[in-house]
Amino acid sequence: QVTFIGFGKFSVSQRAARDGVNPRTKEPVRIPAATVPKFSAGSQLKKAVN
Repeated sequence: QVTFIGFGKFSVSQRAARDGVNPRTKEPVRIPAATVPKFSAGSQLKKAVN
């Protein structure tokens, strides 16, 4: 986890395996579990954007 005060926080999150559908063939596919990046905006960034 990396925090930039006022800007936001970057962390790592686990995404569970899930079922999906191939849009081209309409066949069901299994999407595997994955480790993904996650960002939470800080208060100063939210103020600057709004």
